[in-house]
Amino acid sequence: MVDGLCLSVLICKFQLHFLFSCLHTLSVFQNTEADPRIRKFKFRMGSGGCIVLYPFPLRGHVGPMLELAKQFVLRHHFSVTVLITTGPFDTPATTSYIHHISQANPSITFLRLPPLSDPFSLVEPSPNRSSLVVLLEFIRLNNPNVLHALKTISQITPVQAFVVDMFTTSAVDVFSDLSIPTYIYFTCGAAALSAFLHLPIIDKQTTQNLKDLTTTHLHIPGLPPIRASHMPEPILDRDDQAYHECLKISSQMTKSRAIMVNTFESLESVSLKAMEDGLCVPDGPTPPVYSVGPLISEPQDGTEEAGNGGGGGVPKCLLWLDEQPPRSVVFLCFGSMGAFSGEQLKEIAIGLERSRQRFLWVVRSPPPSEKDKVVSKGSAAVDPDLDALLPEGFLERTKERGLVVKSWAPQVAVLNRESVGGFVSHCGWNSVLEAVVAGVPILAWPLYAEQHMNRTVLVDAYKLAMPIDQSDDGFVSADEVEKRVKSLMDSEDGRALRERSQEMRQQALTALAEGGSSSIAFTKIADELCGNNI
Repeated sequence: MVDGLCLSVLICKFQLHFLFSCLHTLSVFQNTEADPRIRKFKFRMGSGGCIVLYPFPLRGHVGPMLELAKQFVLRHHFSVTVLITTGPFDTPATTSYIHHISQANPSITFLRLPPLSDPFSLVEPSPNRSSLVVLLEFIRLNNPNVLHALKTISQITPVQAFVVDMFTTSAVDVFSDLSIPTYIYFTCGAAALSAFLHLPIIDKQTTQNLKDLTTTHLHIPGLPPIRASHMPEPILDRDDQAYHECLKISSQMTKSRAIMVNTFESLESVSLKAMEDGLCVPDGPTPPVYSVGPLISEPQDGTEEAGNGGGGGVPKCLLWLDEQPPRSVVFLCFGSMGAFSGEQLKEIAIGLERSRQRFLWVVRSPPPSEKDKVVSKGSAAVDPDLDALLPEGFLERTKERGLVVKSWAPQVAVLNRESVGGFVSHCGWNSVLEAVVAGVPILAWPLYAEQHMNRTVLVDAYKLAMPIDQSDDGFVSADEVEKRVKSLMDSEDGRALRERSQEMRQQALTALAEGGSSSIAFTKIADELCGNNI
């Protein structure tokens, strides 16, 4: 816990932050009284409150939450504090990203919670205790730290709202006596949110494990039929504690003041309407659902990242892309946690070479403990030995039309290069939104989490992707890679997807612009937080 000296320092920090915010406000208001937006700005700052955000400590959740924080600051000039856990789940990538956001956005205050006494011994993974369960237990053990932080902040300024990730909802139980309204920020899409809200109904419909229902399709309001075994990974096995944790989360979400979801209306209108009509939770009320996306990181050239291959300058991959013809390169990248076996990497290489298409491919080392698996969530920290992993002579034979980079590439910047015409993706929601905003069609190769569900809606409902065929264990042959890459990059179906992706890109930009659906949703939330409902 924070001792008396640390508490005093923390209080001083909040006082200074609040003072500088007020001084900034006074400078902005000079000669601007006639503008109604400025009058609303003054009203908000006059309330003297702040919004506290509490992300789940994984990069794919921290990133969207910090983008939400930026919106609250830039659009509506709220004071924002972000609670960051300390412990074994910290990664250099996440720490670097938080530092970057902190430096670029001084109006966002980061409060790192004190470390737990012995975080590594809190739980032991087991067949019935997945990594998600371990993380959720870590969040629960941090609840006293969260309560202490909220009380400390409340000594300086009222907390107008506490915004939690779907996986940090357990923190809400510890401050019920503080009367702080709670909002949930769902960092996946509306389709996945519909499924989670509907989970208690699914639980009553069958007593079997969803992973075993390989030919059964579930009918969730607002979604196309979803194969039961393609539902989000944590709910596939009733014997896994994660299943029961997700049931609790579903119940907790319905008790929040509102749910914000990282999507936009024209992309997922059917799912959003189903939730608005109460169809996903037929036996109880559904809180208001606001689509506030697409919230993604701004394109960065990656020069601030270690090991970018650019020698401190622009990464080599971006320079290479700038030399390629428009819409000619297929980009292969599978998120921050996807790592293939050596056998699968060779199949991808063979398929790419046979396709004769230009490519940029991010390759990670196979996890040492997962050598016999097709894919694993998590990769080795060391850079891959490309000569050992890829077919002999592959790099030399493809050097005129392909580039392989080790471990990491600045994905948003890559997708926004004019030369990129297709994206082979694991269908993580952040990657999906980044592709949508860039107007790049997707070849869907899901690996874990809710990605199989994302593939279904991307292919069947949104018409923004084509699927890649996988075996029961997820393996994809070289022939399939060759066929699908060629189809994505050089067929009528691929061209139709590209046109559709460009149309959706414009709709995404419109949603966030002044008067767009997501912009209006943000204004409604801001007015509600100020007690100025419209």
